[in-house]
Parts: sequence; structure tokens; C-alpha cells
Amino acid sequence: MSFKKFNYKTVMSTNDIAIKKIKKGLEKGIIISELQKKGRGQHGKKWISLRGNLFISIFFEIKKNVQIRKLTKINCEIIKKSLSKYINKKILIKYPNDLIINKKKFCGILQETIFNKKKKFIIIGIGINLIKNPIINGYPTTNILNETGFKIKKLNLLKSIENNYSRKLKLFA
Repeated sequence: MSFKKFNYKTVMSTNDIAIKKIKKGLEKGIIISELQKKGRGQHGKKWISLRGNLFISIFFEIKKNVQIRKLTKINCEIIKKSLSKYINKKILIKYPNDLIINKKKFCGILQETIFNKKKKFIIIGIGINLIKNPIINGYPTTNILNETGFKIKKLNLLKSIENNYSRKLKLFA
């Protein structure tokens, strides 16, 4: 099962674009942007988006009774699996939605749910520090290039993420 892809140079937030696509009647897709001006993190925190990193939102319909907490764990596992193909270092999940290498955050995942025409949708915003990371006082961050010396091609990683979601979609829908 493939997702319709929408590519942008700059957006305010990939999740916001996904919401608009759902409200226009799209059932599933992937929003990809080179830059986000107002990326969001958990609890209204800002996700600092630096050019060269990966910013995507994937969206699709889910069962109305599915447990969001369970989905959070599945989403982290899917992204971890997608990245493990390229990274030979141990990737840890920091509850509820961060991925860590060497005790430093390099990936954040933001889930949002919305209803449209009596259907429930999940939007999974994913920010991965591929080549740059913000400096945040009291919060260690890193990027994949720094940790591995390897520059992951965005297109390859995106395909891996899409394939892993396609395989796991039955857990959601």
C-alpha cells in the first residue's frame, strides 16, 4: 500500500499541511518538507527544524477505538526499525516519543488525531536530525552524521519509513 507524497520547500508545519489534506478528503499521504518554520513537539514545545534534516508527516485513517498510547509505541518502533537499517549504533526510545543515540536526542515523533466526516485519522509528525542538530541548554541533542560519520540519503530513509508503515498499517486500521 503506497502513500501519496506531497513535497514542499518550506512549510509552517508538516502536521498542519496533513490536517488540511485530510479536511480536503484525502485518506492517507506523506507530507515532506525541506524546512519547517513552526514545527511542533509534544505539549506545545517547538521542534527546531534545521535545513538538511528530515521533516515529514504521515497520515491515514485509524479505528476509532484504537489506543493512542499503543500507537505511540508502535510509531517509535517503526521509525527505530527504519533508522536501524542505516545506523549500527544502539537506538533507544525515550518515552514517550523520542529516539536517542549515546544519551542524546536525534529524533522526535509527534502524534495528533483528528476526525473528518466521522472518520478518525492519525498524523505522525517525524523530525530526524540527519546532519545538524540544535543546541538546547540542559537537553543533549545530536545528529546521525555526527554519531555515525554516515550521511543517510533522505529518499532512501523515506522509502524505508513508508515501507514499514505500509507493512504495519493493519495494526492501525
